[in-house]
Amino acid sequence: MTTYLWEWLNLLGRGVHVITGTAWIGASFYFIWLDNHLQAPADPKDSESGVGGELWAVHGGGFYHAQKYRAGPPAMPAHLHWFKWEAYTTLLSGLFLLGVVYYAQAATMLVDPAVNAFSPAGAIAASVAWIMGGFVVYEGLCRSPLGRNDRALALVLAVLTAGAAYGLCHVFPGRAAFLHFGAMLGTIMVLNVFAVIIPGQKALVAAAAAGQPVDPKYGKNGKQRSVHNTYFTLPAVFAMISNHYAWIFGAPNNWIWLIVVSAAGALIRVWFVQRHRGKPSPWPLVGAALLLAVTAWGLRPQVSGASTTSAARAQAIVAERCVTCHATTPRFEGLTAAPKGVMLETPGLLAANAANVRIQLASRAMPPGNLTNLTDAERAELIAWIDARGPDGR
Repeated sequence: MTTYLWEWLNLLGRGVHVITGTAWIGASFYFIWLDNHLQAPADPKDSESGVGGELWAVHGGGFYHAQKYRAGPPAMPAHLHWFKWEAYTTLLSGLFLLGVVYYAQAATMLVDPAVNAFSPAGAIAASVAWIMGGFVVYEGLCRSPLGRNDRALALVLAVLTAGAAYGLCHVFPGRAAFLHFGAMLGTIMVLNVFAVIIPGQKALVAAAAAGQPVDPKYGKNGKQRSVHNTYFTLPAVFAMISNHYAWIFGAPNNWIWLIVVSAAGALIRVWFVQRHRGKPSPWPLVGAALLLAVTAWGLRPQVSGASTTSAARAQAIVAERCVTCHATTPRFEGLTAAPKGVMLETPGLLAANAANVRIQLASRAMPPGNLTNLTDAERAELIAWIDARGPDGR
């Protein structure tokens, strides 16, 4: 029953995280698009009243007229919508999931003797330190003299972000490392909203309500953080969904591929921002495509040599090291069903799942934390046995 309740917490937390994250990213992308498509007001009276740009749109059977004021409207509206709770709820639900999936199972999800020697408590402490430390370093740079030079700051942030990818992949198992990379970026993005963008908007509203001029630093700082959030978004999303793909998070030198795919995501976003402003250069997309092609080539399966392992020997290894969990009735404490429905207790089931088993073995994603003590020799035997029989293991 306890496991069942944890699964429900996982499902509910993940549902909230996906929904609010979609709402937040969607709103962010929409306003970037909107800002880059505003046109000068058609009515001179609008321009005289402070409107700096407008846009007409049609959606869902209705017409919409959006206007952006250069400073503030002549009179503050009775109802003003703030785009902040989407970001805050995304962070809170993400932290909830981190606790349910990673902290409650730290011994298997955050600890791997092949990567680190943490105790579960030590691994959790390292997790918190990485996520919050990333924001502290980022915030310090933005508030330093370097923060006044956007290009220099962007270059330094790119180098440090790559360094974080390297460090995380040498501190945590691959799945957890990629997840923490995304969590670090996501936390920076949400705290940008909380600590800089929303306070600046509050100052803007207060000045407009009092009929006073607005300090331009609020707009400048908010714009800088919004730009950073834009380019962090796709790398963060990739890192969050990568836990489904062991062939990349569990690859040798996985930090390289984390950096490369993140760079491709940032370049894709560059192209879209340029497209919103007019005719974009094709080079950001070309660069992103090349980076993804290099990743696909670099991660291609390497077929092993001839195998002398018999089917009986392969099944015996799987029975000892894998069937504890991957069975109709798992024996591993806390499991009520085989993970992802993958069962390996018969030769037919092993053959049917051979391609997926190979990925998990080659990436070292399974067993998690090598809980069943699968040896490197056994791992190599199974991989060679599958390769010798083709992708279906027959």
